Amino acid sequence: MCQPTTCNFSLQRLGIRPIRKRPVGPTGIPIILSDSMLRQQWYQKMAVSIVNGLAAEACLLIFTLICQHSNANNIAAAASTAEAPNRRFEYKYSFKGPHLSQADGSIPFWVHSGNAIPSADQVRITPSLRSQKGSVWTKSTVNFDNWEAEVTFRVSGRGRMGADGLAIWFTTAQGLDGPVYGAADNWNGIGIFFDSFDNDGKKNNPAVLVVGNNGKLVYDHPNDGTTQALGTCLRDFRNKPYPVRAKITYYKRTLTVLINNGFTPDKDDYEFCTKVDNMVIPQEGYFGISAATGGLADDHDVLSFLTFRLSEPGQELPPPEAEMPKQDKDKYQEEFENFQQDLDKKKEDYQKEHPDVQGQPIEDMYESVNDREIRQVFEGQNRIHLEIKQLHHQLAVILDEQRRYVSVATDEISKRQGESGGQVGQAPSQEMGAVVATQQEVLRNLNELRNSFYESLKQIGASQHQGNAVGMGTYETVQHFNDIKEHLHVVKKNIEHLITRTGTFSSNVEKQVMNCPDPPPMPSCLGTTHFLVFVVIQSVLFFSYIMYKSQQEAAAKKFF
Repeated sequence: MCQPTTCNFSLQRLGIRPIRKRPVGPTGIPIILSDSMLRQQWYQKMAVSIVNGLAAEACLLIFTLICQHSNANNIAAAASTAEAPNRRFEYKYSFKGPHLSQADGSIPFWVHSGNAIPSADQVRITPSLRSQKGSVWTKSTVNFDNWEAEVTFRVSGRGRMGADGLAIWFTTAQGLDGPVYGAADNWNGIGIFFDSFDNDGKKNNPAVLVVGNNGKLVYDHPNDGTTQALGTCLRDFRNKPYPVRAKITYYKRTLTVLINNGFTPDKDDYEFCTKVDNMVIPQEGYFGISAATGGLADDHDVLSFLTFRLSEPGQELPPPEAEMPKQDKDKYQEEFENFQQDLDKKKEDYQKEHPDVQGQPIEDMYESVNDREIRQVFEGQNRIHLEIKQLHHQLAVILDEQRRYVSVATDEISKRQGESGGQVGQAPSQEMGAVVATQQEVLRNLNELRNSFYESLKQIGASQHQGNAVGMGTYETVQHFNDIKEHLHVVKKNIEHLITRTGTFSSNVEKQVMNCPDPPPMPSCLGTTHFLVFVVIQSVLFFSYIMYKSQQEAAAKKFF
């Protein structure tokens, strides 16, 4: 309790006027004061009364501040001592990515209607087209008293203004279609509206509104629901760099709405929006999200809807299995029994169609892990075998070409030696001899490479034969693969060596034998006349496009 401080109030402030005596002289005769003296005395009295009044007001202000500070401390202490409620995630009333929708386009435990488009990462409630409506609703009702919903969504559009908005519902019935943000009117429950279009022209949009209904009210569209709103706040949720998040908490008959404006990637950066006390909503209801567009259009995308059940601290919640109704348990048990009967029937039909497998264990009918690994090893070896065969064939072709080239070079050397003699023909004959020696070395390398391929083929064939006959042990498999790897490495080195020697040989032959004249310079393909004609045509097309675009924009403005 705050105790008032002691303040000295003046008598004039309290309304008590003391008795004043007129000044008297030494002989007891009253002294008559002049006008200037009376005025000066009056000014002094007024100054004293003003000072006393200011002092009293200062004392009252200090007293008020002390009381408010003590009350604020009491409230903060109470808030710190209050424990947060327990939260339990309810997966049957939630959805989120990355595997949000199934193969058939449905959402587990949810139903969608209208223009809603589920995908793997989000649910597009409405696309950015005019006059679109869509919604998603839970299939089963929520039967717990206190809850919390965290909704992550994104509203984006190309224009400065958007329409119409998005709504989050908790109602006794699924409003699959209707005029209120894509859901039914006259709902029984609560709706949190994210209104993006200013219908009343008061410049108070985008806004967040909390509107309750007992099933008898009609939503006030012309006034944007402000006449029926239980709580509201102004928040711009369109075209944000990060998704917008809304946390809606209903705990002990108090509804609280917190908004994350989407300016930062921090998921817990919430701001207070509105709060409604002493609010009574139906005990059971459906969660839903709906959206709608009008003359303007936005993309309304919901990335996640997470529902949590709240309970008071110290209160233990029953397990989810105990909360399942008996009707649902019987339904699931019946479905399981029907599935088991169908499976047994299919087994009997299969055994009748395949009498050779009767009495055989079911495990033997499927491929084991070891069998799968061996099969994959054999498939890899077969691919390697085919590749090496192809390389072997290509090497044979190269060998034939090299032999033919060596024979041509040898004939050329013999002709030149016969035609020219003495010192004049010694230099060309020596060069051609070097060429022939190079070709012979290339042929020798190719033969070695061919032999390496042949050995690799033999090893792969032997390993496959051994694997088919015995099953191929681990050590033998590793050893064979190491040998194959070594031979392939040798093949690679030989091919690189052949490429180098072949390049050197080709350059020598081109210098010595083929001295072709330089080709004449090619004339210019584009003349001055063609260039000018092309520029004129491009200019005409550009100005025609500008005129067409201007006419289209003028027509669009007339339409709107």
